[in-house]
Amino acid sequence: MELLAPAGNFEKFLTAIHFGADAVYMAGGKYGLRAFAGNFDENEMRKAVEIAHEKGRKVYVTLNIIARDEDFEELPTYLQFLQEIKVDAVIVADVGMVRFIRKNAPNLDVHVSTQANIINSQSALLMADMGVKRVILARELTLEQVANIRKSLPKEVEIEVFVHGAMCMAYSGRCLLSNYLTGRDANRGECVQACRWKYMVREVSRDESLEVEEDEKGSYIFNSKDLNMIEHLQKLKDAGVDSIKIEGRMKSPYYVATVVNAYRKALDMLPNPPTEALCSELCKASHRRYTTGFYFKDEEKIYTQDSMPVQESEFVAVVTKDVENGMVELEMRNKFSVGDQLEMLCVDGDAFGKKIEIEKIVNSKGEEVDSAKVVQEKVVVPCKFNLKAGDILRR
Repeated sequence: MELLAPAGNFEKFLTAIHFGADAVYMAGGKYGLRAFAGNFDENEMRKAVEIAHEKGRKVYVTLNIIARDEDFEELPTYLQFLQEIKVDAVIVADVGMVRFIRKNAPNLDVHVSTQANIINSQSALLMADMGVKRVILARELTLEQVANIRKSLPKEVEIEVFVHGAMCMAYSGRCLLSNYLTGRDANRGECVQACRWKYMVREVSRDESLEVEEDEKGSYIFNSKDLNMIEHLQKLKDAGVDSIKIEGRMKSPYYVATVVNAYRKALDMLPNPPTEALCSELCKASHRRYTTGFYFKDEEKIYTQDSMPVQESEFVAVVTKDVENGMVELEMRNKFSVGDQLEMLCVDGDAFGKKIEIEKIVNSKGEEVDSAKVVQEKVVVPCKFNLKAGDILRR
């Protein structure tokens, strides 16, 4: 199965590629559903496609807003650009956008977004009849339903599903809550995640308010747990899934590194299950409590009583040059000091998860110091492991 990772900006793109993503999805300044991600200008997108293709990876560009007529005015120029730089596919939610792209940019492969609400074989077949390359199924399906849709489709039409990350409380992400409360339209890339806020409920004929909370009789109704399917990848493969997708274009580079690395290693282990240590990796990045979502009929409640994410590790530094002569250059992200024990998040399987003790630190002025205190300052430390540019140290 293809491992598809989020690329909210150029740094996250490089991180996803470094840690083993087969493909990334990203957006330009328009038409995508993450208006407040860093996103890509045309030069960055062109460069990203070149880098990805040099490494045998793919780039998919999101055009997944729910479009209005005025959104089509500048679309032909943008589609021409995407064809010119040879992006591998566009991700589209609106059926009118599908029709327009198939007619005006026939060389672009089209993937139909989860926001198209594909939950049955007839909808999937309709998209296949329109010439789409891939359908990204709604998250509200069971594993059995995914398998049934796969059986109904021609072999050349691919199936993609989400396996990890934040889940929306609305059906396939179509939500009006953010727009109603703040004027920021979730269906046009501006979601404020109002569902994560804490709410009270009031009966209209009374003055008192009741807090919405979870107990044995009910749920904290708005705020979903995070999806985590790392232990069930073989079941997804057996169901005929072609691509597994990680959510998170708004997440940090450290999140992208941790999650992509874990799923890459888990995929490479199939048909063997992931180790307990590998599964625990996913607790080291920011997350809410985990769930397997709707994939299994006997699933526990997917809503959580607390909107606050947690993580077990802290991003300390990123390697900026390969180790040379026993020394490695780091870009500091959080303070660290001589004597600290830092764990390696790296593509080298022999070094992954091991710790190094910081014996000395040389700052950007060539001075030996006790601590790295300046954010994004490049410092040099001794290292006996074969770290590569893009690897990460954490605490």
